[in-house]
Amino acid sequence: MNLSKVLLLFAFILMLSCKDSANTISELKTIHQQLKKEFAPDKRVELFDIQFTLADNQIVLQGETTTAKALSFLIDSLKTKKIDFKNNVRVLPDTAVGKKIYALGNNSVINIRSKPKHSAELGTQGLLGMQLKVLDKKGDFYRVQTPDNYISWVDHGGIQLLTSDELEKWNDANKIIYTSTTGFVYSDANTSSTKVSDIVFGCVLVFKKEHDLFFEVEYPDKRIGFIKKDEAIFYNVWLQKNPSDANFIEASAKNMLGAPYLWGGTSTKGMDCSGFTKMVYLMNGFVIPRDASQQVHAGKIVDKELKFESLQKGDLLFFGTPATANKKQRVTHVGIWLGNGKGEFIHASKNVHLSSINENEKHYDAFNKKRYLGSRRYLGVKDAKIINLKNTVAKFKD
Repeated sequence: MNLSKVLLLFAFILMLSCKDSANTISELKTIHQQLKKEFAPDKRVELFDIQFTLADNQIVLQGETTTAKALSFLIDSLKTKKIDFKNNVRVLPDTAVGKKIYALGNNSVINIRSKPKHSAELGTQGLLGMQLKVLDKKGDFYRVQTPDNYISWVDHGGIQLLTSDELEKWNDANKIIYTSTTGFVYSDANTSSTKVSDIVFGCVLVFKKEHDLFFEVEYPDKRIGFIKKDEAIFYNVWLQKNPSDANFIEASAKNMLGAPYLWGGTSTKGMDCSGFTKMVYLMNGFVIPRDASQQVHAGKIVDKELKFESLQKGDLLFFGTPATANKKQRVTHVGIWLGNGKGEFIHASKNVHLSSINENEKHYDAFNKKRYLGSRRYLGVKDAKIINLKNTVAKFKD
């Protein structure tokens, strides 16, 4: 249902008498679902969770949302029709987080979970220096939103909270990006000194000084460390040198061959299938959607006939269960097409490895070939869901 239909339904509902409050609540629940479909269809990237109750013949709105526009639409309509209500809905972020509504990853990898507890499912990961919006706080956990808009919870030990001014200073600082698979940051400009922390592909730190063989760097929490020059590069130089080329996609992907599979992982310490494709594209200057079921809706559709004939290196291949008369298509896996005359693709399943759709190859993957759903092209395609870091300032807008 589009927004115009939602408006018409609202008009009908709000003609109800205030005396019929119970029925109004039932109808409001229906309209809530329609507004949710319109403004927040994917709870992984937008929240619109509102409950309606009745207290002393007054409708009470409770819950939380990240879309003030949808809530404003609901409230204005209730006011116009003079329906007696009380609004207790939280628009995130709110006073629970105060002025520090931003954060930076402060460990090499930060684990971002589905619920505010360590035992909760790993939803995604962030990297050292990754910018986050802070939406909420429960105990020692913060609800954050990553650059790809994914919303989950991270424990306080993994992040450094920032005000808008502090984030601005970070953005304005000269930074380096770590380009080796994994390594260490040292307390002095030699590898025999104490380790400050480990570091992985894609981590970003503030540049302080240049030494013969090391960069002196600063963490979000102001710790100082030293990184080997041959394992990092200035962030702005990296952006400009990055050609957004299919061969570089292949090189980045193969650099992670053998990396372990980890459900929810998006780092070289371990990654799931979509975490792998996301990481490969990040190291080529793109921020893409988090999950395979989201990635399939970005970019340009290719290979409609499912014959693997129109694919180009770097295209994303999607696998799962095709749609039927009673069920929607279900995407459960993703890989990156390489071709190379062997029908090769690379993906994370058990670990990062090469497979082929060619039955004459020793790494033929009959299982995934049978459940192939189609492909999407990201390179050279303009899409709001595919953020080219060359064309955007890495800042959050208030």
